[in-house]
Amino acid sequence: MDELAPDRTGSLMPLKRVLERLRAPGGCPWDRKQDAASLRTYVLEEAYELVEAIDGGQPGEIREELGDLLLQVVFQAIFAEERGVFSLDDVVDGITSKMIRRHPHVFGTRSVTSADEVLVNWERDKLASEGGKRHSLLDGIPSALPALTRAQRVQQRAAGVGFDWTSVDGPLAKVEEELGELRLAIQRAGTVEEMEEEVGDLLFSVVNVARKIAIDAEGALRAACIKFGERFRFAEERAVASGRSLAEMNAAELDALWEAAKAPRPQGS
Repeated sequence: MDELAPDRTGSLMPLKRVLERLRAPGGCPWDRKQDAASLRTYVLEEAYELVEAIDGGQPGEIREELGDLLLQVVFQAIFAEERGVFSLDDVVDGITSKMIRRHPHVFGTRSVTSADEVLVNWERDKLASEGGKRHSLLDGIPSALPALTRAQRVQQRAAGVGFDWTSVDGPLAKVEEELGELRLAIQRAGTVEEMEEEVGDLLFSVVNVARKIAIDAEGALRAACIKFGERFRFAEERAVASGRSLAEMNAAELDALWEAAKAPRPQGS
């Protein structure tokens, strides 16, 4: 078993040897049964769990979730190696070379003056390196991305070629415009499709505002969901302590609970 023990150097090889042993004859029946397609759900799941751990800010949980995601990366590389397509070394070498190539302002002679300029150059270099494989600047943005993240990526790509508002005032005005159109659609009892379109336009405009002020829309909404959840649970606990449930309370009582939930509380309470 010693050859399977971590070597404390940070090398991926001990992990790779463990997974190869699990995949070998006499290994784990479950692991032997898996392939690239069967584990793709776990790739997403582990990525989301890592994001949740990062939001929680607990180093131990982040370390563990990084390991779980790394497991999926190494597993996928092993599947490819078994098929003779590429190896784990190819994966590491490829991303190392790409990071050097995409940072000529660090490893080369190009000069940049801001983080925004780095992003613009990144997209241009990426487009050039793909040798005409893209038919549109928007090609290559994964359709499986969460919608807010995808909207922000689309807008960033467009902004990279100057297709953008000159200031945040433009997107803010657009939010007001789209909100007005949604109100009109609701007032005239428009179809579900019409109101869905207006809600989508409004959300897209809000993402544009977030992008212009350097806020990650996905992260901002995730934080808002966490805040709402904490306050809602506080209200639930207060209701239970009074011998009732939220469903048994009237609107005024619910408002009072919500205001109490919003009030600052001592640390550790």
